[in-house]
Amino acid sequence: MENFQQLQVYQLAEKISNQIWFIVKEWDYFTKDTMGKQIVRSADSVGANIAEGHGRHSYQDNQRFVKIARGSLNETRHWLRLAYARNLLTQEQIDRLHPLLNELSPKLNAYLNSLKQKAKG
Repeated sequence: MENFQQLQVYQLAEKISNQIWFIVKEWDYFTKDTMGKQIVRSADSVGANIAEGHGRHSYQDNQRFVKIARGSLNETRHWLRLAYARNLLTQEQIDRLHPLLNELSPKLNAYLNSLKQKAKG
């Protein structure tokens, strides 16, 4: 089994998470304390769950954590939508994040499907 840091799906999750971190870091205290913490946690959770599932060395456990990562990705999308609606994100920031999010979603599904195939043996 390869190291989780070598997985493309993990690398993309990490890239998104870091971009969101640097955006939120610039927000005012109230915004960081309310919405900022939520969006950073949900974005960080995607990669964290990929890593944790990979460390379980059981395809079934790994699949469960990838499903949690998918949920965290959807939560991140939710927070980004709200942040944009509340004028906390610029169109340029959205234009940078949107393609990455759209790339990560099918990669998570493909990773999950590969784990299902490996579990079947």
